[in-house]
Amino acid sequence: MFRRTATSTKRRSLLHVIKLVSPFVMVVVLQAAVAGFSLEVMSSVRAYVAGEAMWSRSQKNAVYFLNLYLHSGDASQFADYQTSLAVPVGDEFARWALERDPVEVEAARIGFLQGGNHPDDVPGLIWLFRNFCHVSFLRDAIREWAATDPMLLELSVFGEVIRSEWTKGPIRDSDRLRYLSSRLSELNSQFTGHAKRFSTVLGEGSRAIKVTLTLVNVVTALTLILLLIWHTRRLVLQREAFEDALRAEKDRLAWQASHDWLTGLANRRAFEARPQSELDHTREGSLGLILLDLDQFKNVNDSCGHLAGDRLLRQIAQLLQQDRRSHDLVARLGGDEFGLILPQCSPYDAVDVAERLRTSLDLFSFAWDDRCFTVTASIGVACFADGNTTLEEAMRRADAACYRAKEKGRNRVQLDAARSDVVLVASRPREVAAAQSR
Repeated sequence: MFRRTATSTKRRSLLHVIKLVSPFVMVVVLQAAVAGFSLEVMSSVRAYVAGEAMWSRSQKNAVYFLNLYLHSGDASQFADYQTSLAVPVGDEFARWALERDPVEVEAARIGFLQGGNHPDDVPGLIWLFRNFCHVSFLRDAIREWAATDPMLLELSVFGEVIRSEWTKGPIRDSDRLRYLSSRLSELNSQFTGHAKRFSTVLGEGSRAIKVTLTLVNVVTALTLILLLIWHTRRLVLQREAFEDALRAEKDRLAWQASHDWLTGLANRRAFEARPQSELDHTREGSLGLILLDLDQFKNVNDSCGHLAGDRLLRQIAQLLQQDRRSHDLVARLGGDEFGLILPQCSPYDAVDVAERLRTSLDLFSFAWDDRCFTVTASIGVACFADGNTTLEEAMRRADAACYRAKEKGRNRVQLDAARSDVVLVASRPREVAAAQSR
């Protein structure tokens, strides 16, 4: 079971890591794809430029060797003519294969190889033609390339005609020699014009492609940077949210550790920690400590149940917090026992606060299921002005005063016996208070 849980945790961690890095991987892959695409396009364009140079040179050589053969009849010169002519013819054959539907890739490959192109450049030549033949720069270049087809055909015909005439013997007609030489010169000029325009268009296209692909690479790089910033910001926000949640959880746990879950008041732990810090600063003013026990709580719990008791405790907690100063502390110490810490409070003021609380509780009526209960409290008050007083002594004296209040009949305020200089105001029965109010 533990092994399965560990494996599942590792798998979730791996998936989380993959999820975090996947955007970066995608952009890097995109960047690599764009870079690869850019290199492929530029390499293919370069292959066409190199092929054009070989194609143009071979056409000129074909015209040159045929012209030499016209005057000399040397068979080696005719062979050189045929070899030179095979280069543009091979390129022409490759273009026809690529223009067919469906495309004849193998025939195009053979044609480009015959055209003297490097075998490593042939796939790029085919790929660029098939995918970019409708792009303006390549379309215009192909148009110049295709314009030489009739000239190649004418040059081939001239070669066969001149060869057939040399089979009968040397050409003696000077006018015919002049005409054939002139026509070959015109073909050479036409070849040169189309080759220059082909090269110019490819050069312009190459520069345009370079700018475009550079912009694409810049945009992709900026996208990667923006994604990195966004992702980092998201991680920072997630971390901040996690830290806020952790801080909130710590605050909640700290609050739970120092507060009573039922009433929301401070608990005994927080109450006992507060007097010690207040006792250490009693020179700033005396400290009042009040302990309060409800007198009829058990009757409510026994007759109506714990839900009624819980509601009563919550209502008592609200009553005890009324009119309290911001630095006063009200706590539930456990069961039906409550405590108050009154910093910078004189003994007379502490007794007055205790008596007002007793009166408020005496006048308080708790209702549950059409039944009403009176609630009173026995209250013990202890006051301290000596910084040497310990927490244990303070709690002991306040608790003893509360116990004496219970012994004397409950529903009363009892001052710590150590304070003989304070006159205690005796509690009045509920009937007397009601009579006086009338």
